[in-house]
Amino acid sequence: MVTSTSSTTATPTPTPTPTAQSAVNAATQALLTGLSAGSGVDTGTLVTSLVEAQFAARTAALKSKSDTLTSQISGVASLKSTMTGFSTALANLVKGGSLQTQPTSSNAAVLSATAQSGAKLSGLSASVTVTRLATGQVARTNTPVAAADRATSLGTGALTLKIGTGEDVAIDIGDGSIDAIAAGINASKKGVTASVVTDAQGRAFLSVKGATGSDNAFTLKGANNDALDIGGTATKTSLVSTAQNAQITVDGIAVERPGNTVSDLVSGVTLQLNAVSTVPVSLTSTAPTDALTQAVNDVVTTYNEVLATVTAQTDPITGNLRADPAAKSLLSSLKALTSKPLVGGAVAGLPRTLSELGVATNTDGTLRVDSTLLAKQLAAYPDTIESMFAPSGTNALGLSAALTALTTSATSTLTGLGASTVRYTAAQSDVTKQQDKVADQTAQLTTRLTQQYASMNSRVSAYKSTQTFLTGQIAQWNKTS
Repeated sequence: MVTSTSSTTATPTPTPTPTAQSAVNAATQALLTGLSAGSGVDTGTLVTSLVEAQFAARTAALKSKSDTLTSQISGVASLKSTMTGFSTALANLVKGGSLQTQPTSSNAAVLSATAQSGAKLSGLSASVTVTRLATGQVARTNTPVAAADRATSLGTGALTLKIGTGEDVAIDIGDGSIDAIAAGINASKKGVTASVVTDAQGRAFLSVKGATGSDNAFTLKGANNDALDIGGTATKTSLVSTAQNAQITVDGIAVERPGNTVSDLVSGVTLQLNAVSTVPVSLTSTAPTDALTQAVNDVVTTYNEVLATVTAQTDPITGNLRADPAAKSLLSSLKALTSKPLVGGAVAGLPRTLSELGVATNTDGTLRVDSTLLAKQLAAYPDTIESMFAPSGTNALGLSAALTALTTSATSTLTGLGASTVRYTAAQSDVTKQQDKVADQTAQLTTRLTQQYASMNSRVSAYKSTQTFLTGQIAQWNKTS
């Protein structure tokens, strides 16, 4: 199923900021209250109110701009994530092979088959008989090594390995113990592997295996004794199996292959040989009608989800990206997707676009599927519709390629949403610098006003003290007169 993940971030709600006039009114009231109170002026409240009044308008404007840019950056990220998710989901579905005509074997126990990427298998018909499976050479030592003798040397010097008609390869066997010999063979990485197998009595045998195919038969020869010789006239080791090619008959033609996985006999098909059979196995093909029907419906469902996200961000009244050229271009490109040719050629009656498959556009811009028309087109042109959903490497005009190109263009850092992100981020950085500057100016003004009103408060307190003294003195004079 084609699904994409989109992220949405709520638009920040601006914090109410006091107006300059309200701040002045509050400061005046604090001053009057302080002057009429016996305890003096509340300079802390007064300074805060006056500083707010000084920077209220600028602070509010910068915050509003910052909130807008944050919403725009979030909106761009949402659109990029949504488009990338849509494109990736379809690409993964296409790569999975479920939208491709598949080969069918009449006897998978003998022969199984898989489609190669981009293969066109419509009308596949072949008869295959497996008369022999490919095997690799396997040899083992005849004399076991007792558990107590695992460290005993079986030979000294290097082993000489020769595969087919290839050159001799020297293999270091260390101290010559059975475990060191196995390790040396594996370390050579020449296509032959070794393992030490222990039986129920704890006795150890050396097992050496080569790759399948007659050309991969090998010999081993010890430098100083024949205990480890394999092949030729060796007597202290035995061959468990020999190297031989698989024998296959395809449509009456006998062939051999070195392995049991064969990809060059039936065009577009990889064969896996599983067993021998004297009865021919039939290879046919099955069109993915149900899978393609589901894919078209999934694409429409996901498209509508993506469209809702893009439409909300570009809404001319409420959209965070209503003035963003990249977002508006993306919306236009999305709406044109159903009329975009997804296969080459222009044969009369041959469907080339999603709309010609039965994908119709509603009045609100969303899509719906005309299931009757889609079924009719699938029955008449299965290969063409399969090609529309082929991997981009197979069909450069297909839906997968079209969505990848659309996403790449939309997220471009030169002209697309990537460029919008760069622009908004730079603008937000500038706003942050301005806010920092206002904060510095606020701190400076706060310090200056605090000093000024502290001095004033001190003088007013002195005046009040003098007034109190004089009032008391006058009262005393009146009593004595």
